[in-house]
This record gives sequence, structure tokens and C-alpha cells, in this order.
Amino acid sequence: MKTRKETKKGHGKNKSAAPIVDSLATALRLLDYFTFREPELSLSQLSEKSGLYKSRVHRLCGTLVVCGFLVRMPWSSYRLGPQLMKLGKIYEQTNTILTVSRPIMKQLAYITGESVALFHLDGQTSICLAREFGSSRLVFSINEGDPMQLHASAAGRVLLAYGTEELRKKVLDVKCLERFTPLTMVDPGIIKVELAAIKKRGYAINRGERELEVAAVAAPVFNHENAVNSALAVVGPVQRFSDERIADILKELLDATCRISELLGASV
Repeated sequence: MKTRKETKKGHGKNKSAAPIVDSLATALRLLDYFTFREPELSLSQLSEKSGLYKSRVHRLCGTLVVCGFLVRMPWSSYRLGPQLMKLGKIYEQTNTILTVSRPIMKQLAYITGESVALFHLDGQTSICLAREFGSSRLVFSINEGDPMQLHASAAGRVLLAYGTEELRKKVLDVKCLERFTPLTMVDPGIIKVELAAIKKRGYAINRGERELEVAAVAAPVFNHENAVNSALAVVGPVQRFSDERIADILKELLDATCRISELLGASV
């Protein structure tokens, strides 16, 4: 049966090469219309949002109710069903940031030839959760599980840029920030300007600020709440991180962080 109109989410012909069962895809798309702001929707609302006839929406919702994906309320509107919570918990417990990130990190290290590290915010520092070595076999001076100051690393500044104002205040409003090399950025005013620029462009660059011979490019990883508690960094010898090389690395890095964020449930 044809719809009254095509929806914004594309009830038209699917261009993907993967085989699609149209009726199943149409039913599952109905679930996308439920949000925190609209956790309960009537038949008329679902018909309007989807562009489907009420009679078809009624049949699809009936199937979803039987399967536990929707619950029909006494006043005839619909809410998301318990089966979704069950599947969501399974996904959450079996797809942690580490399990999701590892294969993508390995691929990124292979493509760039540089080492890749995943950092997670821990109080006022960041912790290296995981690392993958590229063909350069650069040896990190930090081990998995070790803390790292936020102001002097690319990943740390990403976490600061996307973090709360309270976090930035605690980290930057101190008497003296630690200087690791002559290139370390330690002026709070300059760092604040840089943090605004990082959030605007979506990545951070560090050349020789923590170790003179090491450079890094980092980008944020968004979670299911679209918050940033982790950052992915590509790290290598500073001489290999020219502006042109960084541009090439960024394409791969941003693709990797986008894929990880999507797998964590972010709406990127």
C-alpha cells in the first residue's frame, strides 16, 4: 500500500545496496518518532509524522505491540515497549566504548601508519584507556591506565573544550600550570581562546607540547547523550605531522570518531 506522502526519513526507494524488507523497515521507522519530549504518540500523530495512512499505522503498531516494541495505553496512544529496554541493555553491556573502539582504532592505526590512543575524562585529568600501534611503532611515554594532564595534550584539550565550564575553571584557574616542554601552552587566557577554536573546528593539534619529539591530533567521541567524555588521538613523531599530513590524518580520524560515536548511540 502506498503512503499519502514520503516521510522526511525516506519511505521512498532505498538506495542502499543491502536488501531491505520494506514493511519491516517502515514499522521500525515508527519507533524513531518517539523522543524524550514526545514519549507518547497517538495514532494520528504517528500518521502525520510518517506520512502513512492511519489504517496502515494501526496495523504496524499492532504488530509492534504484539512483539513488545510498543505498548498501547488505555487511551489508545502508544509508548515504547519493554523489548526495547531489554535489547538496549544487551547492547549497552556488550558494546562498551572499549569494545566498540578497538577494531576502529586498529583500522585507523593501519591506515595512518601512526599510533592511536583513546583517552577518557577522569576528574581533572584524562586516562589512556587503550592504544594501538601503527607501523611507526612509536613508544608511548604513558601506559594504559596512567593519568595525563588536560591542558598539555591534544586529547586533553578536546575534553576541556567540550567539557563543562566548571571543569575548565578547576583546571585552568590555578596558580601555575605545569610546563612539560618550552612549547607547552600554560597561559590560561591563551588556552581558553584555543579551547573555543577547538570546539568550533572539532579537533585539537599538539606539536611538541608534552614531549618535544611527539605530535598528536585528537577529536571528540560523543556518547548516547551527545556529551564528550572521551577523545581519540593519532600520535606520531613530530617531523611527520606537517600541515598537509595532518589534513590527511584528520579525514581518517574524524571518520573514526564519527563511527564510534554512532555505535555509542550519539546522534552525529
